[in-house]
Amino acid sequence: MSHDPLTLPARLSLLAWDTAGPPSGGRPHPPGPARAGALVDLARRGLLTDRDGIATPADMDSRAGDAVLDGLLELVHESCPHSWRTWVTLRARVTADAVREQLVAGGYLRAEKRRVLGVFPSVEYALERAAAAKVLREETREVLLGPLPAAAVAERDAAVAVLADAADLLGARTDRRRVEELAERAGAPVPGLARIVHEVRAAVAATVPVPAPL
Repeated sequence: MSHDPLTLPARLSLLAWDTAGPPSGGRPHPPGPARAGALVDLARRGLLTDRDGIATPADMDSRAGDAVLDGLLELVHESCPHSWRTWVTLRARVTADAVREQLVAGGYLRAEKRRVLGVFPSVEYALERAAAAKVLREETREVLLGPLPAAAVAERDAAVAVLADAADLLGARTDRRRVEELAERAGAPVPGLARIVHEVRAAVAATVPVPAPL
């Protein structure tokens, strides 16, 4: 998949932008997918481990070398023990804001300074590299919908796909068996990672609003 330098939270944040809609404005982006991506990314790197369902730093000194991931790792270090599901939403806006600034620095988004009522300073964000976001969206949909067997999908791509599906970022009608296979694939690199992926995926899905009946 393209965009290999992007971390999992960065990819999921980029997927939250609607490339078919206006480049700026619209509804606020939910912070859960970015946080979920950061948790899985840290677990993939062996920096967060699972201890009886608790997200636990592997040691006090290791770092990912990425500002967003290291920010979350520090937050986990300094906080009371929590489950993976709790961390998906607990102070998730901190991670989402950090990812947004990272995407601005990478040229994927642009920050536009404005004044509310002509007086109060404000910053709005707009999609700068819409083509890159569109390609990422198309590639992630292809992972979700096939035809490549799940076992042949790169683990990072599988992780992005199942978390994006849980957050309903793609609007794709997916086969549940396919998603489960991708979730297992996402957890392949590290023992116990599949369970972590399932935990954070369930927590993300629980944050998606249920459409009101017609």
